[in-house]
Amino acid sequence: MTYEELWRRLVPLYDVGEAKAIVRWLLDVRFGLTLADILCGRAAELSASEQRELKQMTDRLAEGEPVQYVAGLADFCGRQLHVGPGVLIPRPETAELCRWILEERGRRSEEGGTRSEERGRREEEGEYSDAVSILDIGTGSGCIAITLAVELPGARVSGWDISEAALAIARQNAEHLGVSVSFEQRDILDASLFALHSSLYDTIVSNPPYIEPAERQGMEKNVLDYEPDIALFAPEDHPTIFYERIADYAINALRPGGHLFFELNPLTADSVADYLRQEGFRQIQIRQDSQGKDRLLKATKI
Repeated sequence: MTYEELWRRLVPLYDVGEAKAIVRWLLDVRFGLTLADILCGRAAELSASEQRELKQMTDRLAEGEPVQYVAGLADFCGRQLHVGPGVLIPRPETAELCRWILEERGRRSEEGGTRSEERGRREEEGEYSDAVSILDIGTGSGCIAITLAVELPGARVSGWDISEAALAIARQNAEHLGVSVSFEQRDILDASLFALHSSLYDTIVSNPPYIEPAERQGMEKNVLDYEPDIALFAPEDHPTIFYERIADYAINALRPGGHLFFELNPLTADSVADYLRQEGFRQIQIRQDSQGKDRLLKATKI
């Protein structure tokens, strides 16, 4: 199939520009074709087996399946992560959250002075008990936890998720990128967790299920049909429950001066901030995403 034949199959679902971008990305990550290759017609020169694979993939795309699931890969913070139907596809907003955390860690490192070369080496090898400790709750594909582990090589990073299928993908991603992250199956709604840890983490971060069921009607069909409801939707009768239970855990589990970071639903951003204040968090900041929506939050345990 030619490049034009491929993208035209997707036009009923996407506009022309998006259809072309989807096909170009798929041809790049799965078949190694550059933009120049594509424009020179190399897609039609793939081997017979590659053509069959490409047709099967295009059939799936034409049914509305997200290209990331079709390719088994998603771009995130300059890296490619394995994804599948058991995990959310990482979004740009979540990458913004990671950058904010890294920005904060960098600022704190500057305030603390420059580490000696020997201390830095030993922290990276895990020999210091005061190495930065980070927990990602609802880790999914592991995109947040793994990004922080790569960018902060001296940190001890953990990731929790209720889904064993998601954890299997997260472990695969960590192994592929050569980083050490401790992944565990945990349910943040299990109240017994709250007595387990005290002053253990410097940073707790979460992108929890936050979409309200009433928002379904405005969502893309490919998201509703393919991405896991358990990672998307909050309970209709208590849409902020995950934020509240994470805050309940974090107020005890964070060290003094530690930070809690959230990706937010703009509809409940103020309610989440109010709850954090009631719990005792201070210096609460809300940042807008690239679309101008209240999407990211940082709070400090004093």
